[in-house]
Amino acid sequence: MNPISLKNAVVIGSELALAWGDGSESYLALEAMRKDCPCAACKGEPDVTGKVLVPKVKHDPARSFSMTKFQLVGGYALQPFWADGHSSGIYSFDVLKKLGA
Repeated sequence: MNPISLKNAVVIGSELALAWGDGSESYLALEAMRKDCPCAACKGEPDVTGKVLVPKVKHDPARSFSMTKFQLVGGYALQPFWADGHSSGIYSFDVLKKLGA
């Protein structure tokens, strides 16, 4: 399940609107997206013993929840770029579809 193109994705106010290939639409709150960022800097990553070390992430309300742009990653994901400089999170289309449900 994927948007047909980036023309089918647009930031409207505090939401990312996506039009999917099946005709459905999703409206994702930018703040919720950022707080659920899947990257290792936000969600943590396992150490050598397998224990996941979760960092404490601080968000700047004025910049952390403002998406400046986004790009497609291959044919499976979207990478947002946030006003505070964060851009390492890659959201698969499946994850975006679930966030919009």
